[in-house]
Amino acid sequence: MNTNRFALRPTVLFSAAMLPLMAACTNAPAPERDATPRAPAVSVSVETVTSGGAAAPVTATGTFGSRDEIPLAFKIGGIVSRVLVDEGATVQRGQLLASLDLREINAAVSKAQVGFDKAQRDQARVQRLAADSVATLAQLQDATSALDAARSDLVTATVNREYATIVAPEGGIVLQRLITAGSNVSPGMPIMLLGGLRRGRVLRVGLPDRDALRVQLGDAATVHFDALPARTFTGRVQLVGRSADPRTGTYAVDITVSGADALPSGLVGSVAIAARGAAGDAKRGASVSVDALLEADRDSATVYTVATSHEAPGDLLAQPQRVRVTGVSGDRAMIEGLAPDARIVTRGAAYVTPGARVRIVTADTLTAALNANSTSAPVAKRTAVLP
Repeated sequence: MNTNRFALRPTVLFSAAMLPLMAACTNAPAPERDATPRAPAVSVSVETVTSGGAAAPVTATGTFGSRDEIPLAFKIGGIVSRVLVDEGATVQRGQLLASLDLREINAAVSKAQVGFDKAQRDQARVQRLAADSVATLAQLQDATSALDAARSDLVTATVNREYATIVAPEGGIVLQRLITAGSNVSPGMPIMLLGGLRRGRVLRVGLPDRDALRVQLGDAATVHFDALPARTFTGRVQLVGRSADPRTGTYAVDITVSGADALPSGLVGSVAIAARGAAGDAKRGASVSVDALLEADRDSATVYTVATSHEAPGDLLAQPQRVRVTGVSGDRAMIEGLAPDARIVTRGAAYVTPGARVRIVTADTLTAALNANSTSAPVAKRTAVLP
């Protein structure tokens, strides 16, 4: 019995040389467990749902040019002697642009000067005679009136000579030159059109009354020009007309365009104005890009919202949410069912899965990344939206 008991508990013999080795093993750190690598974050762009909802943007097409287009003309008629600028020329305030042949005009000024000098002498002589009681009071009054009339004729002739030349009323660009040297022009006949730069240049569009009522001064706008399809410009509403054009029935709206100073006048551009909603729009929910809608089925669709992870506060997680689609206008969709100020994944939504980590980037950065990886793009999760 004792033999069996000792057989179950084998004896281990230690030597003095083994003690340091045991101590080292005892103090050695435990091997680390293999950590499971996390999936990389998906790059997406997002937009925030504004409380109270947003309306579809107001879109229109117009022409880019100076806010002030000034027709220039001579005050009097005559033969054009010189035209010193061509179309497209940039001019400074006070610069001479064109002039008439001054020979006839100078002759009229000289004639008026002679008449004034004679009237002045006659009035002085009658005044002396009246002082000696030789001339009557009526004669003195007639001489004084003749002097006043001669003075007015001289002023008129002098002013006409001043307006026989055209100078730039402000700095700008010559948009049109309508005459050449040697042309015979009548008073007030336009000879050129100047685009003034004092109040800048704008994209001018015409809006129907329903859209014009939604637009306010300062509304943000996005502008694209047909001649520059790859560039996007930002702008602001600077002017909203208060009366309709009698020919078209539209209201003029001017949009300042940032970074467009070097562009020529006359470019055709399209604008999308982030206007306030019309009456009843707030009841329709929020406006989001159609890129955010996935797995759409008639009047419902799935969107991904972005929220901070509770386990890892530094991580952003995407969570799916079903929403109701109340309408579609262009590339915007009206939806209901989201909390105010929620952040929705727009570009890159088709690459996101429930609970996936995401990284927010700009739309331009994401577009470049998607184009670079177009060969590995996943199958699109979007189906048709039927509002």
